Amino acid sequence: MYEEIGLKVGLEIHQQLDTGRKLFCHCPTVLRTDEPQFEIKRRLRPSFSEKGKIDQAALAEVKKGLTFVYQGYDSVCLVELDEEPPHPLSNEAVDTGLAVSLLLRARPVDEVHTMRKIVIDGSNTSGFQRTLLLATHGVLHVEGKQYGIPTVCLEEDAARIIETRGEEKVYRLDRLGIPLIEVATDPDIRTPEEARDIALAIGQVLRATLKVKRGLGTIREDLNISIKEGSRCEIKGVQQLDLIAVYIEREVQRQLALVEIRRELEMRKASVHEGIIDVTDCFSDTKAKIIKNILERGGRVLGIILPGFCGLVGQEIQPGRRLGTEFSDRAKVVGVGGIFHSDELPAYGITDQEVSAVSQRLDRKGEDAFVLVVDEEEKSRRALEEVLVRAQEALTGVPEETREPLPDGNTRYARPLPGAERMYPETDIPSLVISGERIEGIHKELPELPHVKLKRFITEYALTPEHAEKILNSGYENVFEETQTMNLKPTLFIKVVDILKALEHEGKYIEDEHELRLCLERLANHQIVKEALDDILLKIAEGKKIKDITVEPVSREDVEDIVRKIVAENRDTIKEKGMRAVAPLMGVCMKELRGKADGKLINDILTAEIRKIAPE
Repeated sequence: MYEEIGLKVGLEIHQQLDTGRKLFCHCPTVLRTDEPQFEIKRRLRPSFSEKGKIDQAALAEVKKGLTFVYQGYDSVCLVELDEEPPHPLSNEAVDTGLAVSLLLRARPVDEVHTMRKIVIDGSNTSGFQRTLLLATHGVLHVEGKQYGIPTVCLEEDAARIIETRGEEKVYRLDRLGIPLIEVATDPDIRTPEEARDIALAIGQVLRATLKVKRGLGTIREDLNISIKEGSRCEIKGVQQLDLIAVYIEREVQRQLALVEIRRELEMRKASVHEGIIDVTDCFSDTKAKIIKNILERGGRVLGIILPGFCGLVGQEIQPGRRLGTEFSDRAKVVGVGGIFHSDELPAYGITDQEVSAVSQRLDRKGEDAFVLVVDEEEKSRRALEEVLVRAQEALTGVPEETREPLPDGNTRYARPLPGAERMYPETDIPSLVISGERIEGIHKELPELPHVKLKRFITEYALTPEHAEKILNSGYENVFEETQTMNLKPTLFIKVVDILKALEHEGKYIEDEHELRLCLERLANHQIVKEALDDILLKIAEGKKIKDITVEPVSREDVEDIVRKIVAENRDTIKEKGMRAVAPLMGVCMKELRGKADGKLINDILTAEIRKIAPE
């Protein structure tokens, strides 16, 4: 299927580096959890590029009319506040980026130049992000296929979004400036599963440096997706590896649906023309609460007619999302709550009579649809102008745009795709010459490549290929090697990996690997039992220390006493079922002893005690 529709996917992998300082200042790369110590407010505006043009994505952000609130601590400085020029580059970050470049067989540049990339969504106080090209023409081999790596870049991470309150977006400055490595692939990927495998392979290369951060948000993927009759769309900021294939599948579904809608619109000779009409008086006696409340505050109901769109505005393009949802996403850019359209009415308290009145006012014909917005008059007008733009794009198919990933695998409109107009040289940072000696020194210290480590794990630790791959894919392969000096059984480590992956699916990560190592050391020394791991690892992921949560195991004698008591209380059941009573009574014992004693020990004692009184 994917070959027939001409699916092309390219990835951009962004990974935070675990360096001693930020990229352009000497502040720590640590995220704070305490209350911020100050706030500042800014408004950002677009600037002209070197060619005298303004980027379309920047213009789209300006339309939102937002104010940005920046929260900070004593661990950020004037560089993050854009009140002081950037400091010299972090050599540690540059060396790590060059190491990744060499592992991907990319060619390092002779001289590194810093570029400014206009970003005025509030995620950077300066209104731009600094980016450095480190290497080009890399190659990655996965499952016998070669994938191009056109660029490896180093950039500063953005401030992290905390909340949106009305027309204010709140960011925190502790993340701003953390070194971020960006690895881009050519659009060589042809299936959703391939994309996930490539992202995993690049992640393994990055982790091999031992210089990357862990946890939710420390690695993010941008997916560039297109099909033959569609357009390139970028899904920006995917954080869960397992959802990559889902996002691609859903984007393919969306683009195919939009292509079908375009064909139907062509057959109907549909058109889009300007003409926003005030239809407020059609709702003079409305019982629809949402409309009534806004009208009482002085708002207006404005509408547009979309000739030939009837039945298509309500057509599903992703699970639970319709063409009308795309119209609504565009309207929300200017701050309205959403839209009403004729394919979903009457509903929301809007009556048949009100629909008829609106249709008459807008001179609606058989195959026409209409869209309404209820808000302040100026805001409603701007929202419908955005809807008209999106409707015009529906006539040509799939618009090029940046989309935001949603937790369920769907996406929504974020802004237009940025263009070349947003890049221009950084004048505050001198270029950095990359000498042959520097490259040679980094080359000598390169870590083991993932596929080499996989083979070594299988032979050196007598692992099955499946177990070796699971450990390597977990990102805890270096922790695993340390546990082998503790004589921890590999099967126990596999159990730990399974628990950690389950926690990560819930958005819970162990960021303090020291605490994880302490837990594994106690497990190896039989100070904790494997049955307690679920509870202990969850608490470590929540930020607790192992010394405060370790459950001391009970003695064998105590286990025997508890099991005998349970057996005595269930003599009738044992006489009735015989040895078949082991399974149900094991559940009773585990409820009493979970996390305090080894499951095999409990089972052995229980079986022996039941055998004493079970009928032959």
